[in-house]
Amino acid sequence: MAKIVGIRFQNAGKLYYFDPNGFWPEPGDYVVVETNRGIFLGEAITAIHEIPEEKLTEPLKPLIRLATPEDMQRDKDNRQAEKSAFEICKKKIAEHELDMKLVSAEYSLDQNKIIFYFSAKNRVDFRALVKDLAFTLHTRIELRQIGPRDEAKMLGGLGPCGRPVCCGTFLGECRQVALRMAKEQNLAVNPAKTSGLCGRLMCCLRFEQEVYEETRKRMPKVGRMVQTPDGEGTVSDLNIVRETVKVRISKGDSFDVKEYPLAVLAEMNKFQADTPPAAPEKSSPRTAQSPRQPDAENEPHPNEGRRNETPAKKAPAAQAAPSQGKPAPVREAAVEPTAPAPAPAPQAAEPPAARRTSWRDALERAKKAAQDQNGQ
Repeated sequence: MAKIVGIRFQNAGKLYYFDPNGFWPEPGDYVVVETNRGIFLGEAITAIHEIPEEKLTEPLKPLIRLATPEDMQRDKDNRQAEKSAFEICKKKIAEHELDMKLVSAEYSLDQNKIIFYFSAKNRVDFRALVKDLAFTLHTRIELRQIGPRDEAKMLGGLGPCGRPVCCGTFLGECRQVALRMAKEQNLAVNPAKTSGLCGRLMCCLRFEQEVYEETRKRMPKVGRMVQTPDGEGTVSDLNIVRETVKVRISKGDSFDVKEYPLAVLAEMNKFQADTPPAAPEKSSPRTAQSPRQPDAENEPHPNEGRRNETPAKKAPAAQAAPSQGKPAPVREAAVEPTAPAPAPAPQAAEPPAARRTSWRDALERAKKAAQDQNGQ
């Protein structure tokens, strides 16, 4: 097991983990640590705890010491020096005519290095600027380009809700935000309504999405029939924040829309999580036509020559079934009492040649009778 402690260097910044190195800082204590950027003063956020060594992706850097009063005073002096260095850098950027916006400046604790954070739309060649700043400030210079979200996090401000921006108060790191989250939260898909100070989708859409998903599972879907104190109605709208449901109740030729608390509808309809309403049972086309199949086979069709040959292929199988001792076809048993009775078996089994012969004999007899009458 490995002991770790969480350290944060900025307000609402990302949390980094270090090896306590024999020290025992409590949450809220300041410590001095060495990072990839240099030696900085950080605040302990989490207490020391143990984790399996398999979860460590890389070796942890140790704490140097607990912050002393001298370290706190030096950090305070660095904050004042950063303001003057910020103004100097802004002037140098204007002199070199670079298309970049300076956001912040940060000194290391020992002042061996200063980091300038800037934002720019395109890639910037700032090599000449670095040389000029190093000659003026007499220290190591590092320029780091950041995105619009990190810029808003550093500068701070008030969001559309009137409160300080979430990224600058309690969000440790920015997570991906999708446009579908705004749609699921019933927000107008309008950049002016869904964008924050950074010009990107608001971060609150991300961490509030879980609450909307959990609440929506407990609410009926739009279009479902529910029982209300005023009668049966159809769900027309949901208010996830207030946990209320709007129901449209029909009254004759008109209807009323009333809003009910979710607890009232859940008690009357006995549902915990929404389930889709049961669809009415629909008979298949074959089942619906089964009572008419015997008549369709016996009755002549106007387009006899164009009919599909599938019924003709089934006819021999239906005639051979009685000879094999099998029961009658199921479709004959499914005929309703009101349906016409099928044709008698002897007529159905009569070959077509026999019917044609009797018709010709009758015609010959009619011709012979006519000749005998004319002869007389």
